[in-house]
Amino acid sequence: MRFEELNWMDIEGYLKHDDRLMVVLGACEQHSYLSVATDTKVPMALADAASGRTGVLVAPPLNFGASPYFLAYPGTISLRLSTLLEVVEDIVRSVYGYGFRRILFLNGHGGNIPARGRLYELASQLPNLRLRWYDWWLSDTVGKVAEKHGLQPAHANWLEAFPFTIVGEIPEEYKAPPKVPGLLGAQEARQVYGDGSFGGPYRAPQEVMDELFQEALKDVLNLLEFD
Repeated sequence: MRFEELNWMDIEGYLKHDDRLMVVLGACEQHSYLSVATDTKVPMALADAASGRTGVLVAPPLNFGASPYFLAYPGTISLRLSTLLEVVEDIVRSVYGYGFRRILFLNGHGGNIPARGRLYELASQLPNLRLRWYDWWLSDTVGKVAEKHGLQPAHANWLEAFPFTIVGEIPEEYKAPPKVPGLLGAQEARQVYGDGSFGGPYRAPQEVMDELFQEALKDVLNLLEFD
């Protein structure tokens, strides 16, 4: 159940019996042959699935993240890190102000991880606020699925190639991971990564992707329990 499907009175009514909320932090950046909105689409799919099981509300996603290293790829829209931190704080303060107290951030983008530092500050400042954070691609459960099938997770490779993120023909061959000399500027990153994938298979069998999604969904459902 998403905010956009409700009016303000519906949300006020929800808050009479539940103060949990899921917030998706995404990005708009190159993902090789996948959608530039991949980092939003994956956590939103998890949020929708979890909401269907629990009834917990899903806020509109933050569709832009910090992606300065990909700005040489058309389609990438990046926030400055300082802007991202302020936006995340504003989101929390907004929903806290009218009653949400347990908030799960479903993050889809590595460049957004520094926002956790701002959330720690808010958890100390706002009474009774409880926050949780989930980087789905870094979870132990997802890692175990990858290991089970002999696959190495990486940006824009098989790991993110779900039916809802694939927007074009995907190469069948294996891409050798490029040698990365260190922190890269945008132009250098495009030279190093080429088509944008960080290497490995571009896709995995559908049954692997289904298993991976279900394991990540279990993580989300556990986090929503707020023990």
